[in-house]
This record gives sequence, structure tokens and C-alpha cells, in this order.
Amino acid sequence: MRFAGVDLAIANDDAGRPIPPPANLAALKFREEEGSFLVGAMAALLSRETRIGDRTYRPTTRMGFVGGMDIPLIHKFEAGYRAGVTHVCPDCTVVAQYAGVTPEAFRNPGRGKELALSQYQSGVNVIFHASGSTGLGVFEAARATGKLAIGVDADQYAEAPGYVLTSMVKGVDAAVYDAIQRARDGRFTGGIRQFGLKEKGVGYVYDANNRALIPDAIRARLGALEDSIVRGVIRVPSTR
Repeated sequence: MRFAGVDLAIANDDAGRPIPPPANLAALKFREEEGSFLVGAMAALLSRETRIGDRTYRPTTRMGFVGGMDIPLIHKFEAGYRAGVTHVCPDCTVVAQYAGVTPEAFRNPGRGKELALSQYQSGVNVIFHASGSTGLGVFEAARATGKLAIGVDADQYAEAPGYVLTSMVKGVDAAVYDAIQRARDGRFTGGIRQFGLKEKGVGYVYDANNRALIPDAIRARLGALEDSIVRGVIRVPSTR
């Protein structure tokens, strides 16, 4: 039997090096920090604007982040987002808060709304969430205040049409398909497989729903940043 685990937790040895999984197990890991870097840069660039789409905003140097459980996986989202913000706006700050320290932190929309309202009221215009269904509360806060939120993992536009700036997406489907195809073709091997911008494993949504919110000049800047990450010119941190 052969297995593939999405976001499989890998143990480290005494020297801090990852311990490879068994030969019949592939750990499908994502460089979430790279996609988060791009949406962080987007948030910072847009937060300088007085108009985003058809709404007027007061320019700000404060960006928001709401995480679910305070664990290393979610720290990758925060670290990448923070790096993207400060790369394009060195004087910007990121207000980062977590919903809790237990798995329940991913299932608490009320807490998500509470954190998001506090951040919006402090001058934040855009909040990126990486918090599971807790993020539904972030979207509610965005609607209530007329501000913007960034979704995670999949396109979350439908959760709050008009208030979702974009979503940082993970190509879980492509990674799983690749594992199945390798097994079918007799090329399956165990180990750790990484999917980042280069492998199209992460990215952000840009389509008819949010095109009016993202000016062409900012879209071009994000394209240049993505190219720099793929070429290794920009190295995105994965820890806080």
C-alpha cells in the first residue's frame, strides 16, 4: 500500500533535521509562506490607496492577521504575510492575533469576529485569516465595518462577496493528483514533497470577482515579486 498525507506533520531528529517518512508514505507539504508573502504585499500596497474598488478608505500602515490555533503551521502563514507587508512597506506593521491554543481555535467564528473588529477599529483596512471556520467571523466583521478580508486555502469570495479582497490558495488538488499519477505510473516514492510558487502549489485568486479591487500596477508588482521568489532572489521566512 502507498499513502500520501497532506500537511503531514514530520518529526525532527535531535539535530533538528526532518525525519523522512517510510518509503510507502509521501508527505505533501506546502510553502504557504510564499503565497502569504504575495497577499501581504497586496494588502500593504492597497492600504496606501484612498479608494479600493468603489469604496473610500483612510490610508493606513497597519495590516491585520487572524490565526486559528497558535502552532507552527499557522506561523508559516503569518511569517510570510508579515514579510510581504514589510518588503513593500518597511514602515508598516502587522497586528497578529490567534484565536486560541487548542483545535477549537479553528472552529470559533465568534472569536474570529471579536479579533477582527478590534483590528479594524484600530485602523486596519485588510485582514488575512488562516483560521478555518473561525475566519467566518472575520468575514462578518469585514461586512459590518465595510473593510476587507483575505481568505485562505480555497477561494472564499462567496463567504462575503464584495468584502473578500482575494484568497491565498493551496493547490491540494494538484498535489494529490500528482501523487496518484506517480502511483499509477510506478513512479511513487516516499519522502517529503514541497509545493510552492514554483510548483504552482500556492498562489492567490485573481478573477472577475476581485479584478476591480486590484489595480494593474499592483498586479504587475506582485508578478515581479513572484518571479523573484521563484528564482530565489527573495527568500521568504517560514517561522516567526
